[in-house]
Amino acid sequence: MAQKILLMKAVIGVFKEPVSLILLLLFIYPIIKGFIYKFSSEHLKGGIEGVFQSISFLLSLCLGIYYTKKVLIQHNEGMYEKIYKSIPMNVIGFINSKPLVIYILIMPIVILIIYSVINFVISIISHITFYPLFDSIERKVRQKSVLFNRIIGAVFQLPKAICYVIVITFIFNFLSLLNITDTYNKYLEESQVYNYISKEVVIPLTNSKLAKKLPNVVDNSFKIVVKEASTLEPNLQNKPKGIIYYNGITLDQGVKSNDEINKFAITLAEGKSGTREKARVIYKWVGSEVAYSDEKANRVLNNDLEAKSGAIPTFNSKSGICFDYACLYVAMCRANNIKVRIITGQGFNGSNWVSHAWNQVFIEEENTWINVDPTFLIGGDYYDSKRFDIDHKGENIAGEW
Repeated sequence: MAQKILLMKAVIGVFKEPVSLILLLLFIYPIIKGFIYKFSSEHLKGGIEGVFQSISFLLSLCLGIYYTKKVLIQHNEGMYEKIYKSIPMNVIGFINSKPLVIYILIMPIVILIIYSVINFVISIISHITFYPLFDSIERKVRQKSVLFNRIIGAVFQLPKAICYVIVITFIFNFLSLLNITDTYNKYLEESQVYNYISKEVVIPLTNSKLAKKLPNVVDNSFKIVVKEASTLEPNLQNKPKGIIYYNGITLDQGVKSNDEINKFAITLAEGKSGTREKARVIYKWVGSEVAYSDEKANRVLNNDLEAKSGAIPTFNSKSGICFDYACLYVAMCRANNIKVRIITGQGFNGSNWVSHAWNQVFIEEENTWINVDPTFLIGGDYYDSKRFDIDHKGENIAGEW
């Protein structure tokens, strides 16, 4: 009885989620069609062609996304670095100034070229290898009952149904990165089906190291709450309307340091020349030595704000979530007299946009602020990186020191 209730709740939940409902209908449609039209060699060939086209598209998506990122975003390995350096400098300058051009223009062209080649090769192989086999299967199935033919017809449409769902999930995922509207992102975030397929299929296939290694990094594990500032002096001018709490603490509490952190930070940056080198070595240490805490992320997601947050507990435990990384980075920069900020906004977690916190640091010699995200270090270089604009948005300066 309990299992039936859970099943009913799951079914009701799907119908409340538009994206899940679309994916469910896409899955059911070819199966019902296969049942109605029964099994035939002609229908099977058409279905198989659809499957092969979907497989070609999936392969081209994976390869296109993978190699475009390798050449134009990462380009830190031999072959990919050589290809990148062979591109004219004016083109590179244009791409660097508008990083979304990679996803909107260049990547689709690469995917289309790869798709045309793969689909042509698979089509030739299928005509030579599979089609004669289908005629033989049809002769045997015809001897069975009508119901059996219908069931077989539905079963042979399963691969096509699965491919439909995966392809549309890929498209949903790609569109989410382009940040169409907040409403669209909300629908994706609410869809359990989309998020499951995205994390289990889309992210591994596109080789997103960040999303694979950081399962809950930006799954809304960052809570901002404003409480009434009733204890403030009534005669203060420009009295704030409330006190802002980040994961249960104020910003000042979060970035609070101690002698141990200060001494360590000074020693770490010792011998480094210039603000950029000092800020970078701190970034690398925080990003690599602090482990992301899934347990704490889950607690925050469940509104349990009793977990200790901020620079000191993060330094002591060597674990935390995005706000903790940002607080510790602030504390260590301040110890070295480096101007630094905490930024709140949204980050792309591989499936959708969710709440996130990172840093900006002032490079004195260059008179400029640069973006720094120590939480994301495990997925790539996010120290003054051009990829920042692709998977970070909506930045607000929470504090500056």
